[in-house]
Amino acid sequence: MTNIHRTLILGTSLIALAGCGADEIVSPGTGGDIIINNPSPTPTPTPTPTPTQSLVTPAAGCPTIASTGGLTDANTISGPTGTYRVCQLPARFTSSDNLPYIRGLVYQIAGRVEVGADRGFASTGTTVTLTVEPGVILFGQQDSYLVVNRGNAIQSNGTADRPIIWTSRDNILGLTNDNSQQQWGGVVLLGRAPVSDCSTGVFNTAAAPNANATCEGRLEGAAVATPFGGANAADSSGSFRFNQIRFSGFELAPNNELQSLTTGGAGSGTVIENLVSFNSSDDGVEFFGGGFNVRNLAVIGASDDSLDVDTGAIVNVDTMIAVQRSTTGDRIIELDSPNVADRTPSNAIPQTRLQVNNFTFVVRDGAPQVIQARGGAALGLTNGVINAGTNHCFQIDEPATLAAIIGVDSVVGDCPATDPIRGGAGNTNADVAARINAGTNNNFAFAITLTNGVVNGAGENGRTAFNAASRSSFFPTRTFIGAIQNAAALTSIFGNWTCNSATQNFGSQTGNCTSLPVYPA
Repeated sequence: MTNIHRTLILGTSLIALAGCGADEIVSPGTGGDIIINNPSPTPTPTPTPTPTQSLVTPAAGCPTIASTGGLTDANTISGPTGTYRVCQLPARFTSSDNLPYIRGLVYQIAGRVEVGADRGFASTGTTVTLTVEPGVILFGQQDSYLVVNRGNAIQSNGTADRPIIWTSRDNILGLTNDNSQQQWGGVVLLGRAPVSDCSTGVFNTAAAPNANATCEGRLEGAAVATPFGGANAADSSGSFRFNQIRFSGFELAPNNELQSLTTGGAGSGTVIENLVSFNSSDDGVEFFGGGFNVRNLAVIGASDDSLDVDTGAIVNVDTMIAVQRSTTGDRIIELDSPNVADRTPSNAIPQTRLQVNNFTFVVRDGAPQVIQARGGAALGLTNGVINAGTNHCFQIDEPATLAAIIGVDSVVGDCPATDPIRGGAGNTNADVAARINAGTNNNFAFAITLTNGVVNGAGENGRTAFNAASRSSFFPTRTFIGAIQNAAALTSIFGNWTCNSATQNFGSQTGNCTSLPVYPA
């Protein structure tokens, strides 16, 4: 495994921070060269410490790519870990290109950057593929975000010891803290798999599925019409492995913010594994339509929902950690079907369907509920731990949603004694409680014994696991509940490719989310 050496320099960047509160740190929004001097301390200590790794120095220039306009050399940017050459991405990748890892180089997402052009509902094949190498750092600011358009793909595959980092300009400058957020947009993957909600305001329904044979959605808040959806459930938007997405969620339009990762109509050929969302100002991740599997998902510090699944998405998530900050965060799971005020028709197709296996949720006091499902969506939960605090664990709205529950089995939580499970919109509390408690080996008056926030204690490891493989072949058969059976598992599953914060310390060798890893030359 690659050893990652880090150097902490106390220079004027930290001196500047000392003069303001933690919540006052904002992006300066400047361009060109930004230099943060790092003078030697006075008096110089004796003997002078020998750094384990020198600061990063800027790469000589930008690599050559085939897309129109190429990469633009945007000078340098400096922060606590050194000075980097800035290579600005083109507004659109018009050819399949590779972004190589080069020490001392970062890639800038300036405004909206697109991978290929939208190829339409019924297109086939893949036109443009953007490949991002392990260890690459990409950053944006304010209205920056990257969109992989329908009929194109991304191969953003880091490794356990060299994840790919998508972050903000302030993060590179050393101006972020553990509550920073909303500093750039995020990553959007669009595809040609079916969606239930059409941009025309109508739906695919079981009663008349052919009435909307070209049902497609639109990306929320984008100034440019950005469609997604198609008829190919097996469509692929590419592969997204070992990625960190930090400080995302810039508002594109009033009440329309991007998440760390947003998908629209991404099909089952899409691979999403080993992803951490850190401090998204909206949802951690949101999936609109399509259908795919996700493994090893960590959502830390999201200000809205940690996981939002909607408009006909069919998603299985295996091994998920969600931890809220103490001062912000809505639900851990929001599961919905047609996105209309009266939540009808509940027979929209595809039916939104979410199953989560081996999960640990840590919720702040004052969140509305831990899990909410509505609109006729189908929910399945297996082998989970809910550290609920003062919050109701479940709310299931509408009889159609209650009838669609796949099952809740081997799930424990320290839910409040009064109405831990609630109904709404035609469901009584008793009806919902009866349905959820019909599952096997549940306990919603459980005494949590987690350590380090998310690691099972004796109480969790004393529970009997459910055979989740009976629900989906994607889920392995395990003998424990929760995401993390023991401290060694935290390191082996999440420990090296994530980043650390006051909200959740993974013991990651890539260091803190407020800094950048420095790899050996």
